[in-house]
Amino acid sequence: QVQLVESGGGLVQAGGSLRLSCAASGGIFRGMGWYRQAPGKQRELVATVTRTGSTNYADSVEGRFTISRDSAKNTVYLQMNSLKPEDTAVYYCNGEQVLNTYNVILRWGQGTQVTVSS
Repeated sequence: QVQLVESGGGLVQAGGSLRLSCAASGGIFRGMGWYRQAPGKQRELVATVTRTGSTNYADSVEGRFTISRDSAKNTVYLQMNSLKPEDTAVYYCNGEQVLNTYNVILRWGQGTQVTVSS
């Protein structure tokens, strides 16, 4: 059974830090990443990381958030520093599960709430 399980969300004051973790199991994963969805808004990209460690960030989090990956553990992390109230959202982990040479399927975690108070 394929699962992506997030942890590490919570309530923090503006300027604080949180570290999210996402443990993937039941498959082989290529790219992995974090997305977020605030109330009344569409889900948006936060950061992605490839199997080789190449990263990509949304402009709004560049320089404050760091995505990293432990491929041996199929785990991806998101270190969030200098948090702002506008970072408040449900954060979702995703992963590209490799089905075969030509096909992948996108898997999602259940989400973890991050709330930043002003």
